[in-house]
Amino acid sequence: VQLQASGGGLVQAGDSLRLSCAVSGLTFSDHSMGWSRQVPGREREFVAVINWRGTNQHYADSVKGRFTISRDSARNTVYLQMNSLKPEDTGVYYCAAAAALGRLTTLADVRSWGQGTLVTVSS
Repeated sequence: VQLQASGGGLVQAGDSLRLSCAVSGLTFSDHSMGWSRQVPGREREFVAVINWRGTNQHYADSVKGRFTISRDSARNTVYLQMNSLKPEDTGVYYCAAAAALGRLTTLADVRSWGQGTLVTVSS
């Protein structure tokens, strides 16, 4: 299983970025997907999750209304559109896959992690 994340970079506060995670080695449409972020000195946290059908999305309170998670089964790719970025959004973002037809509620539910992509938001 491979989850290849991309799209991070250095932006200014208020800017937008779109992260992508290309997935291979599993039946993409069977797996709930999510994005988490790691900030130095803090625990990794989920910022957005989308279920395997693509019908439900959940967001951390800190990103609601600014971030949108989506998935494209034709491309086996999950996206995170990040708008109105803030300096506190700075961190390493990881995509994650749950077990087939499983939930993705906590970090313990993750079965596969991608490599991180760094997002830096300057003030």
